[in-house]
Amino acid sequence: MEKINAMKTKFENISTKDEIFKPALFSDETINFRKPLEVKAFDQVEFIFRTLKNNVTEVFLCCENKKHPMKLFKNDDYFDYYQCFMEVGKESLDYYFLIENSFEACFYNKEGAVKERNPDYDFTVIPDFYVPKWARGALMYQIFVDRFYDGCANNNVHTGEYEYLNHKVIKYDDWGKSPKTPWEFFGGDLQGVIEKLDYLKELGVEAIYFNPIFVSPSNHKYDTADYNHIDPHIAVVNNNSKNKSYSDIVTDEKNLKDSDALFEKLVKTAHEKGIRVILDGVFNHCGSFNCWLDKEGIYYKKKGFEEGAYFSKDSPYVDYFDFSSENWPCNEDYEGWWGHKTLPKLNYEKSKKLFKSIMEVGKKWLKKPYNIDGWRLDVAADLGHSEEFNHHFWNSFRKEVKSVNNEALILAEHYGDAKKWLNGKEWDSVMNYDAFMEPVSWFFTGMEKHSDRDAMELLGNAGFFVDAMKAGMKSFSIMSLMTAMNELSNHDHSRFLTRTNKIVGRVENLGPKKAEENLDKAIFMEAVVLQATWIGCPTIYYGDEAGVCGFTDPDDRRTYPWGKEDKLLLAFHKRLFKIRKEHKNVIAQGSTIFLNIRENVLSYGRFDNEEKIVVLFNVSEEAKTIELPLWKMGVKKARAKQLFFTTEEGFDDSLVVYDVENGMARIDLCGKVSKILKIEDL
Repeated sequence: MEKINAMKTKFENISTKDEIFKPALFSDETINFRKPLEVKAFDQVEFIFRTLKNNVTEVFLCCENKKHPMKLFKNDDYFDYYQCFMEVGKESLDYYFLIENSFEACFYNKEGAVKERNPDYDFTVIPDFYVPKWARGALMYQIFVDRFYDGCANNNVHTGEYEYLNHKVIKYDDWGKSPKTPWEFFGGDLQGVIEKLDYLKELGVEAIYFNPIFVSPSNHKYDTADYNHIDPHIAVVNNNSKNKSYSDIVTDEKNLKDSDALFEKLVKTAHEKGIRVILDGVFNHCGSFNCWLDKEGIYYKKKGFEEGAYFSKDSPYVDYFDFSSENWPCNEDYEGWWGHKTLPKLNYEKSKKLFKSIMEVGKKWLKKPYNIDGWRLDVAADLGHSEEFNHHFWNSFRKEVKSVNNEALILAEHYGDAKKWLNGKEWDSVMNYDAFMEPVSWFFTGMEKHSDRDAMELLGNAGFFVDAMKAGMKSFSIMSLMTAMNELSNHDHSRFLTRTNKIVGRVENLGPKKAEENLDKAIFMEAVVLQATWIGCPTIYYGDEAGVCGFTDPDDRRTYPWGKEDKLLLAFHKRLFKIRKEHKNVIAQGSTIFLNIRENVLSYGRFDNEEKIVVLFNVSEEAKTIELPLWKMGVKKARAKQLFFTTEEGFDDSLVVYDVENGMARIDLCGKVSKILKIEDL
């Protein structure tokens, strides 16, 4: 109680003659502090800034080298609130705040209260930047189709049916076998997804993100052969037999038509259950099997397909690729992405026809009868041969996609700062590596996202976590933050559960069993609690909820263990995401403020004008007692009701109530625990 009383005394006695009390300063881009949320060109926008009561003399909104005085318009027990109104133009507007009193001055932006301002952290208004309402905070589920569920044996690849990368393809009958190569198949298909839609709905899933499902000879399908059709081997192969060639199967008109129709059925059924569908668009490169190049002769002289560029300089697709010689027929001298000849890079600058074709692909699957809800864009920043063209392409792609369906989501794969693309004219958001996966992995496990190295000095380092999250989030406007794909695992990185064992290495030198040793489910559950309560779209990589392990690719692509699920983790996910749904407004769109930050302990508040949620973590084995400064959320006297907590033994949602006096609460945390609290003012 001594600290509580001291805080009370400080608040009561502080004045403009003292230093600015920086922990009380706050603003962000949510509707709590900037209105409207969806800003249109020439809107009158209200900006709000919060200070400690009676502590400052002036607050300025600063933008375009001008200082706009803000007016004190209300106060409460702790805070003064300043506002100003300003009409925005058509272009993005960066802004920050200047706070002054008789003692000092400071700046405030996404970095917080600072003496020296870094413009990279300034807030941003992007007029006319609209992201789909359904996607704001949606719970997503990523499916690698071949490994999810085999709902139809008739479409399976036959062992030896064709060669891929000079290897005969293999179909395994052992569903639980460890995967090793891109030419081995387990039989998961779209019918299997349809049969498991009720399972996904029970889990709380609101959108499915599919790894590529267009025609392709690999199990991962990032080497597209035909963008206009769904692969028959994950959909429909009529009269499948070992005597049929791969070429016959993927060019058969009925197979392609029926496969597309099955996908149409999947989307329709998913929509009926309230689940959206996002496809993977691999538009930077295709595969050497692609009908436009046709290096392997799959489409050669097949009905309905023109001659591929590999065979003839008279092919209508020659300009689709960057050939460096005139060595036809069988021209090997084309550009491959990162030098890979199996992944020919598409040459948009040279071919307007190619440009138009991919724009039509982008629209085709959004239109009837398929009606998908968005695109995930593979290696999106690599597309084209210059950054200027890259921006031109994605600007055009956005216009085309949004012209068909303004509620379609455009989500890019990107590592590093994506601000240049998150400008309201290209991508809606990204797979959130910099401002989610990486900082979360370091804090909870001390492991790099591939399990390639460790940095135990970052394990439990809450200060580093906060700084890393702020640094990553500085590039996002509020619209992009609300739709960022927040993953713990995916098809390119080790499974998060495996990272909890702190074993450095890959499956080729450690073996698959090592990925299952010394797992720490308590830490895994803590990380999922953060994922479920952070701004953005929590995205479950299929099987994470069932305890699937694995080092990085290909080991991370194991099959879903139907009938052998980790029942504790599965029940945990279902209950946690039900709680998230019950409090989705504040979690999806509310403000975020860090509370008690210390070694091995992290806590933050999520709040809006209707609700206040507090989330706490202790990643160490030792019990901790922490004092929560809930006054930062405007709380004075209240009850903090425990909604959910995890421990080394599991999880529980039994009710525990903590008293909040003078804006402070004392919380006991046992080792490796997380808690979600709901604040109820008295």
